[in-house]
Parts: sequence; structure tokens; C-alpha cells
Amino acid sequence: MTVVGTFGLSVRDQALEADVQAGLVAVEEGLLEATKSEVPFITEAAQHLVRAGGKRFRPLLVTLAAQFGDPYAPGIVPSAVVVELTHLATLYHDDVMDEADVRRGVESANQRWGNSVAVLTGDFLFARASHILADLGPDAVRIQAEAFERLVTGQILETAGPADGRDPVDHYLDVLSGKTGSLIAVACRFGAMMSGADETVVDVLTQYGERLGVAFQLADDVLDIASDSHESGKTPGTDLREGIPTLPVLRLRERARLLALPEDQALVELLDSDLADDARLAEAISRLRAHPALEQARRDTVRYAQDARAALAPLPECEAKAALLELCDAVVHRAG
Repeated sequence: MTVVGTFGLSVRDQALEADVQAGLVAVEEGLLEATKSEVPFITEAAQHLVRAGGKRFRPLLVTLAAQFGDPYAPGIVPSAVVVELTHLATLYHDDVMDEADVRRGVESANQRWGNSVAVLTGDFLFARASHILADLGPDAVRIQAEAFERLVTGQILETAGPADGRDPVDHYLDVLSGKTGSLIAVACRFGAMMSGADETVVDVLTQYGERLGVAFQLADDVLDIASDSHESGKTPGTDLREGIPTLPVLRLRERARLLALPEDQALVELLDSDLADDARLAEAISRLRAHPALEQARRDTVRYAQDARAALAPLPECEAKAALLELCDAVVHRAG
């Protein structure tokens, strides 16, 4: 049993391991090539997060989904590069919106070069992704465009907040389906589609990807509170400091509203205060780590991961399916 990639996926089958490893190596080469520019400064900025590493979760899903067709089909690696470039571009923009100092264990682009350069670098990556996408055909362009629209819509809805009378947790889960689930669903869809897999298989893997994507983001929500910067690659409590209503906070507010316990109300008041103060932020993180709301968020993560597992049921038993099932467990483990 061999561990593949930084996500910790263990693969029992040597042929599958070889295919996945070769695919990820080719994607890495494709990312470096796609982020080169005639302007050295643009190359440096565009490769900043590429060279910082990362889990390459989306390319991994592309290569695994491709196992249900021809895993050596020519469109697989380019489509994986497109998905990862799109993801990287959103990280540059996210860090500007969040005023983040650290990303993937290194100084964020906005901290190093300023917001304008970070935003424009993200735009550069979107442009390079579109250039590669154009060679994959009109269907791929349409699928990516629809997913990107959903991604941006999810980000806007998160910023706008729930409409009057809308349950904040339901609203947030819808946000995550767009903001995170859509692109991970595309990773699975591209892998299956580019490999020539049957349309029913493409649909199954797309549904799996969306559910896994939500679980993946919920695990990140838990990590923002429960982990240190070494584990998460970014400063703990970043979302808390920026007032982003992640699931543990929403579960806390829900509990405070329903039970009206003084200790819950006090923690809500702390979260609503100015968390720019490091000591106050540290207190908020410490108290949330010990609060039942964090455990509830973990259970929500498990539920979505189980939904992703269930989506795979129609697929034939094979090593690639076993690996996709294991990814569900790996996502849950991150939030453990």
C-alpha cells in the first residue's frame, strides 16, 4: 500500500498507483508551463502558490475519475491543469478579500506584493486556464463556465448573507455547494468525460465530487478553529477574524438562539467583538475548540462525506472506486 500525493491517499494497486503518480507529475509540469510569462515578475507571482505546493486534490480526482475510461486519453492532464489553475486563481482573490498573511505555509501574494498584484495574478491564471480550455472543446468550455458562475455566485451569496427568514445553516451549505463543490464536481466530471467514460458514470462521479467538495470545505471550517498553522497552511482563526460565518460559528449561533444558555451567549458576544486583537482571537479559538458546536460541525462533515460515499454505489467495484471511497474517509480524518 503506497501513499499518493500530499493528501495521504493510499493505493493498493500498483497499476493504479503508477497511473495516478504519472498523472500528477504531468499536471505539475503543466502548471509550471502554464504559469510562465515573458515578464519574469509575472512568472514569479504566478508560480508563487504553485511552488508552495498544496494537496493537488482536484487533479487527483481528475486522474482517479479517468480510470473509468481510458486513463491515457489526451485531454485528461490539460483538464486537470485547468481545474487547478482555476482553484489557484481563486486563492489569490480569496486572500485579498480575507486580508490573509499566510497561504500554504508561505507569505500570501497580497502580503508580499500588495492587493493589486494579487488580484491581477489571479486574473492571469484565469486567462491561462481559459487558453488551455479552448483546446478541449466547446462542451468543456461550457462546463467550466457554468461551474465558475456557480463558484462566484456562491462567493457573492456568502458575502451578502442569508435572505430574511432563511435558515443561516441551509444558506451556508448552499454557498459551499457553489463556492467549493462546483469546481470539485468539475474535476470528477472532466476526468470521466475526457477518458470517454459512459455518461451515467460521468453523472455519478459529478454528484460524488459536489458532495465531497462540501465535506472538504466543512473540514476546512473545522481546521480553521481546531488546527495550528502547520496543519492548515494558514493562520488559525483567519475566518473568525474576518467575520466569515463558518459552520462551527453558525452552529454556535443556532444553539445560542435555541437554548439561550449564558455561556453560549457570552461566546457569541466575544465573536461579535473586535477580533483584530490577538489575545481576544486566541480566547475565541480556545473557547470554540471546547464547545459542542465544533463537534456538531464535525458530524456535519461526516454526513456529507457519507453522502459522497453513497453516490458511488452504482459504480462497479474496482481499485479506482476504492480510492475514491478512501478519499471520503481522508476528508473526515482532516476534521477529526
